[in-house]
Amino acid sequence: MEYIPAKTIITRSKKPEAWFGTEYNMNIYKGCCHGCIYCDSRSECYGVSSFDTVRAKENALQIIRDELRRKTMRGVISTGAMSDPYNPFEKKLELTRHALELCNAFEFGIAIATKSVLLERDIDVLSDIREHSPVLCKITITTSDDALSKKLEPGVPVSSERFRLIRKLSDQGIYTGILLMPVLPFIEDTDENICEIVRMAGEAGARFIYPAFGMTLRDNQREWYYEKLNCLFPDKDLVTRYQKRFGNSYECRSPRARQLWRVFEEECKKAGVLYRMKDIISSYRRPYKVEQLSLFDL
Repeated sequence: MEYIPAKTIITRSKKPEAWFGTEYNMNIYKGCCHGCIYCDSRSECYGVSSFDTVRAKENALQIIRDELRRKTMRGVISTGAMSDPYNPFEKKLELTRHALELCNAFEFGIAIATKSVLLERDIDVLSDIREHSPVLCKITITTSDDALSKKLEPGVPVSSERFRLIRKLSDQGIYTGILLMPVLPFIEDTDENICEIVRMAGEAGARFIYPAFGMTLRDNQREWYYEKLNCLFPDKDLVTRYQKRFGNSYECRSPRARQLWRVFEEECKKAGVLYRMKDIISSYRRPYKVEQLSLFDL
């Protein structure tokens, strides 16, 4: 493992109301070895060289401890935005686990985004945090088909394993849901895929699904993605379809986005699964607001 210097690790969120209501961001690792063909973090604008090589931030736990100690306002810390906190090296290093223990000690909440079933290891710490602060687990799933997920996301467990993780987290009372993003145009944007994901989410006890019916493409990321499409789907001429439809656009919205949204919304209502950001934020934070109000009433 290569270690890189870092002056700070926990930073303030710019627009917490726009992304799950979290007040802080935390990234312990840089780079990712999951190999997902669509990863936006590969984009040139982020300036992450050798993206497929995972590096850890030097003295990360000491920096996190010192930063938490200095915070005058508690809140929910988000992790997993730029690099999955449960990469394969985490199993031995346990940097994410120890960071969660620090969040627990200083009574901060946590919001985790991951594709790894290694998250199950830390249910005990998450349960402790949940006693005093919000805990939110966001599991990325973009297809209900294990064979397709293995192609698109070769370095992570297949979708069915991630659905089983959601069930395990939900059974322990951990507020858990799905990041249904990106939904790749011409590959995953079918009614059947969306309906099956919602059905499986409901059966697994997912509380929410937050979707994006399309993807982003920009410099460096676009070239990588097109190379993978040609390799994985040589007979479908998908690159030509993308170029004709989107050109060099950053936002590549599925041509079926409106229809997919209607289908998705209807299925979520049937399954009792939340899907709007404001409703998700209100739901996972509500128990703690009630508790705080009751204390003032005493």
